[in-house]
Amino acid sequence: MRVISLNAWGGKLHEPLIRYLRDADPDVLCLQEVTRSVGVDSDWLEYRDGSHILPQRANLFDEIKAILPHHDAFFAPTARGTLFDGETLVWSEFGLATFVRNRYPVIGRAVDFVHGDFSGDGYGEHPRPRNADCIRLFDYASNRPITIAQLHGLRDLAGKGDTPARHAQAQSLVSLISRIRRAGERLVVCGDLNLLPDSATFEVLAELGLTDLVTSRGHIDTRTSHYTKEGRYADYMLVTPDVDVAVFDPVADPEVSDHRALLLEIR
Repeated sequence: MRVISLNAWGGKLHEPLIRYLRDADPDVLCLQEVTRSVGVDSDWLEYRDGSHILPQRANLFDEIKAILPHHDAFFAPTARGTLFDGETLVWSEFGLATFVRNRYPVIGRAVDFVHGDFSGDGYGEHPRPRNADCIRLFDYASNRPITIAQLHGLRDLAGKGDTPARHAQAQSLVSLISRIRRAGERLVVCGDLNLLPDSATFEVLAELGLTDLVTSRGHIDTRTSHYTKEGRYADYMLVTPDVDVAVFDPVADPEVSDHRALLLEIR
């Protein structure tokens, strides 16, 4: 089973992103920062937040769904806010997308907010709402289930250090996973967690038996050359001991975002 987690950056690097995801052909794809703009025909929109201006694909979710025709697709928005089509404001949803190859039936799913709640009339002030998507799959080849959960951790303008909100987020994530995962089953947790490697969040997740593959295997960079700030950690992939890891790679090439894709292959 091949699992990929990636912050898609709203599809800013659209062409290499689409090509990589098509060629990689993951069994489970967990994406953060995915856009969907219902009723908008333009391919590109623009996000503007003060001096922060970022091109965004209008309907990245639909575009990825089109290149993965044998996958079940799930979209979990955190908010609906406004982007610019030229100088025209249009509504656009923003959130998580999960794609599962249809030979792995989804036998359980839990989606909920781990910080804040859905906003339908704007993206809101930072730290903005965050949700998590947990899916329980059945693997016919091994005749047993596996739960895979993804999260886009809250962004705090003060940095990636521990805060009470981040601690509460971790506890909410554990509670959400526990809704569908059965005791003793395999578990993978991944995403752009927006955390430092020594965060107390990892102590909370360790209660589920999870160990991070990025730090425990000596990787020191989950960002690409498109990220020019200091601090190269953001994305993590955690597994329980019963997940038989064949391959784990924070993919350096190709660059499809300002984040690296995290590639996990399970025997």
